[in-house]
Amino acid sequence: MKFYPDLCKVFTMQDDRHIKIDSPDSAKQRAELEKRGDADAKRMLRFLDMPDLSRAEGSPLKALIDLVLGIQDFKDFDAVEIPEIVPAKKSFDLFDFPAEHPARSKSDTYYVNDEYILRTHTTVMWYYYLLSERAKAKLNGEEPVGIFSYGKVYRKDEIDRHHMNVFHQIDGLYLTWNDKRKIVKKDLEEVLANIAKAVFGPDIKYRFNDDSFPYTYDSIEMEVDKGGKWVEVLGAGIAQPSVLEKLGVDSKIWGGWAFGFGLERLAIISMELPDIRLLWSENARVKKQLKLGNKFKDVSKYPPITRDISFVVNKDFIPNNYFDLIRDLGGDLVEQVELLDKYENAEKFGEGKISYAYRIIFRSNERTLITAEADEIMKNIYGETEKQFNAELR
Repeated sequence: MKFYPDLCKVFTMQDDRHIKIDSPDSAKQRAELEKRGDADAKRMLRFLDMPDLSRAEGSPLKALIDLVLGIQDFKDFDAVEIPEIVPAKKSFDLFDFPAEHPARSKSDTYYVNDEYILRTHTTVMWYYYLLSERAKAKLNGEEPVGIFSYGKVYRKDEIDRHHMNVFHQIDGLYLTWNDKRKIVKKDLEEVLANIAKAVFGPDIKYRFNDDSFPYTYDSIEMEVDKGGKWVEVLGAGIAQPSVLEKLGVDSKIWGGWAFGFGLERLAIISMELPDIRLLWSENARVKKQLKLGNKFKDVSKYPPITRDISFVVNKDFIPNNYFDLIRDLGGDLVEQVELLDKYENAEKFGEGKISYAYRIIFRSNERTLITAEADEIMKNIYGETEKQFNAELR
């Protein structure tokens, strides 16, 4: 068994099934963020303070969780809530993410500092749970071990109607004695099929494709047929022995499956939502429609307001960081950001410089925007683009 001095967790049983694991280190990192006044810190605190829709009564994401946890095969699984600020090395090294994997990059992941990040996946629950006394007690017996973890995750991303940098995932892990039951691909297919039927109904058509994840092998993805179109929804694989061993689990004795998926993706497919922002809406006319299986009808098609911005910056400019700035200033009024143009001209702009042009589309899902609102946001975007990215506006 490896020793992880930074784990130092507080393990709370909320009921017979639901468990919360807190980490003093995570609380310390949150406190350090609150002492800072820079834009990155404020942004991360705002993300952390956003509600967890997978635990919000009335949210379709909570309804998805209830459906999955209610599947008969999962009735004895623990449901584990883990910290949202987690050690970077434990998130990537423990799970065999290769050194060049994009998730490790600061252009894709929110780093609180060099050692801690906002969690990018709920799979990190393996680290928190399998090193707990509860898990060790179960692993010392002969009964299977089943766990779920779900909640918000954070990744830098583009801006459009189907992506947000704060979203929700659920992960599951099932371990059993290899001598009693050797987990194979067929088991993965049964697990994913049960989830798809629970979410989309017993008659849903589905198929499987091979896939790849760092912490599993013999991995597969599931696609479902929605309106004659095959759409990827779920992924699973057999737990990598190397990962289990690093977490103190003897892979010669124990093996099992793992799955994970984004809750928003299934909700959007189930309700045919045109915009991911609708899941966060407080508009009563919107909220009453947010029921799984209910095809969403536009409350009203409010007109967009379009504005363009172009600037010259150094070559180390990271677009995902710029999208964060636009989200900070435009909030949920920003529907999409499109790259119109990108080019280099050393004679015109200087060595090591590059020109970008973006189109920003503003639209509210709840009301008609006025030009003055968009203009005020753009004024702030112009100023912060110059200030934060040392940009020359064109």
